[in-house]
Amino acid sequence: MAQDMTQLSGSFELELRSFFENPLDPRQHNNTLSIAATPEYYHSWNDEQDALTITPFIRIDQHDAERTHADLREFNWLHVADNWQLRSGIGKVFWGSTESQHLVDIINQTDSLEGVDGEDKLGQPMLHYSYLLDAGDISFFWLPYFRERTFAGVEGRPRTALPVDTDRAQYESGAEQWHQDFALRWSYSFDAVDLGLAHFHGTNREPTLLPNTGNPATATSLIPRYEIIDQTSLDLTSALGDWLWKLEAIHNSGLDAGDYNAAVGGFEYTYVGWLDSDADLGLLMEYHYDSRDQRSTRPFQDDIFAGLRITLNDFQSTEFLAGLIYDRDNHARMGFVEASRRLGSQFKLSAEARLFDNLSSTDPLYGLRDDSFVQLTLEYFFSEQL
Repeated sequence: MAQDMTQLSGSFELELRSFFENPLDPRQHNNTLSIAATPEYYHSWNDEQDALTITPFIRIDQHDAERTHADLREFNWLHVADNWQLRSGIGKVFWGSTESQHLVDIINQTDSLEGVDGEDKLGQPMLHYSYLLDAGDISFFWLPYFRERTFAGVEGRPRTALPVDTDRAQYESGAEQWHQDFALRWSYSFDAVDLGLAHFHGTNREPTLLPNTGNPATATSLIPRYEIIDQTSLDLTSALGDWLWKLEAIHNSGLDAGDYNAAVGGFEYTYVGWLDSDADLGLLMEYHYDSRDQRSTRPFQDDIFAGLRITLNDFQSTEFLAGLIYDRDNHARMGFVEASRRLGSQFKLSAEARLFDNLSSTDPLYGLRDDSFVQLTLEYFFSEQL
């Protein structure tokens, strides 16, 4: 018989971010320091058929008042039965398989204050019911409240060329943040294949950014507009020996600009025991496609991503990841380097660099042309049974 468990864990971090070039806006800064905390409380009972998870998050930033923010990443109850489970409250759900972009990941809103890669998410109020089928499982999501995307403030970097005025957000639905969103997903694993098919109906997590005047040339800020969409998606991974093939594809309808299709797919090939060592070397390549003919507002329409991943498999869990996204149309380049290593049993040191090069004035990321930066993060982890 399983025993009930109560655990308090989480992390504290110190982050230093430094930019290589002076900002476009004199109100911004070249260097910024911040601290953050992510504690987690977990309690299980009823022979672990029921569990409560509470995960708050808070960051205090030296300069950006918007980046000084707090969020409840998780506050949910999970009940597990023989062939179904129910999670209710505030939670996080990830869909996706590719490395350079997650097209299908639509349940949670992006917390863009935390990073430019879209990996960090805000907690989403939801009711999540999953049922185990003979072939895979099916999940139903009811999302009763919408979370607006976060954006850097006037002093924040990196950010869009004009600051985003979140206080003036617009909605297609008269219900605004209380529009009732729904999603359905079927996932199935067979042989060496993991497959996911999903449909989402609700408020688009990615807003359209509009100038605060009718004339973009005289605008002083941008206003986010959230439209109601239907998105059907497919995500797929297939492991064939040392090859891992990945695909994400979506069809999106309901936007004012019209329907569109988008996909990102590619592979990761791993040299296990690289150079007769314990290390693994992974080579990654992916292609981005987007059918929208709006190069001034949408990135990743005809782009190639190439990267490499090195995992030393040592006691300190040393890892290294680097990649470059190349725009085949205007030759813009976006690169990144990420490295991390544990220091003892409770500390972890991470380094990250983001590079933006050759961005043309028609590129949707043009506002980031002088925002290349390097970031150092020292994290302290703790865990205690209560």
